Amino acid sequence: MQEDIIIQISKRLKDIRKEKDITLQQLADVAGVSKGMLSQVENSRTIPSLNVLLNLIKSLQVDFNEFFKDINLHPKESNVIFKKKEQYQAFEKENAKGFYYQRLLSTTIHNYHADFVLLRLEKGAKREMVSTDAFEFKYLLNGSVDYIIADETYSMEEGDSLFFDGAELHNPCNRGEEDALMLVIYIFKQKAE
Repeated sequence: MQEDIIIQISKRLKDIRKEKDITLQQLADVAGVSKGMLSQVENSRTIPSLNVLLNLIKSLQVDFNEFFKDINLHPKESNVIFKKKEQYQAFEKENAKGFYYQRLLSTTIHNYHADFVLLRLEKGAKREMVSTDAFEFKYLLNGSVDYIIADETYSMEEGDSLFFDGAELHNPCNRGEEDALMLVIYIFKQKAE
């Protein structure tokens, strides 16, 4: 097992875009991708094709060698990945008010990319319905959440879980009086070659 380079690449794209003060829409226009697609790439919700990745790097006007210089392409193989809570990475998703994400671990297991995330939903948290290129597992650690998948609503209480194809439009809604906390595991689908 190894910590995944997909997260490193996604973070690097986002950091460079922000350093250059380029909006998502501006980069998407130059790179010839949709703003939504770029947001999903930057937030590790989808894995870009090689052509899309190279086009994004080129559109940021960054030398390819410079882009990849700090990315650990060959991390030491181990049967154990240990992380201290200080190493967890907070991240944001586009147009998600009251949604607070913290990446616990991202890794590749037998050619499948898996992302383990804690999601804190404030009371009244809002966003539009979303989809991902992953299967998603949700485990409600505390709180009360209505999880909408397509046109079905699943009322979740502490200890309940869901597993579904993230290609379906979906969205959680905190229906409690306090923050809800959810463990989320994304298992990304393999791209056809």
